[in-house]
Amino acid sequence: MAFSVVLDTCAIFRNYLRDTLLRLAVTGTYRPLWSHDILVELQRNLAPFTTAEQAARVVAKMREHFEDAEIVGYGPLVEAMPNHPKDRHVLAAAVRANASAIVTFNLSDFPTAKLDPFAVAAIHPDQFLLNQLGLAPGTVISTLYKQVERYQRPPRDVPALLAALEASGVPEFAAEVRRHLPPHVRA
Repeated sequence: MAFSVVLDTCAIFRNYLRDTLLRLAVTGTYRPLWSHDILVELQRNLAPFTTAEQAARVVAKMREHFEDAEIVGYGPLVEAMPNHPKDRHVLAAAVRANASAIVTFNLSDFPTAKLDPFAVAAIHPDQFLLNQLGLAPGTVISTLYKQVERYQRPPRDVPALLAALEASGVPEFAAEVRRHLPPHVRA
């Protein structure tokens, strides 16, 4: 079974980052997980930047393409979680699913000392993607090429996608992928 991680709302909020994370999951490099609460939060947070209908469509597509990703039965654990109150539901879902990690930008809400008893780690999306690149460089780079091939509007090439990912909060990953690209493509 693939390495299971809970994708916190903040990690899947930005379009290009969400697309990259989910496309990598399709390749089997890891198993994405989320809770109903994470998806509700995602839809609520996306709506002001798109429309309520588009935000609902994003969540519906995630559920459709990853039918077994939604964690259930974590509700009774929420109050017992020792991390930041607003993110207890995320840790509860990770514990319920026996996930190895939570991918989040909000590392301060998931102190290591509070996660260690549950054998769950909090990892920044930049580090998570760097780990994916280190474990499966060919898969990650080919996934990025396939990702831009599907786009109807910019970014239409990998360097432009890397710039968008950098702006999405994963600059070290973008820089490392650039080092893996042939010199004529890096620009």
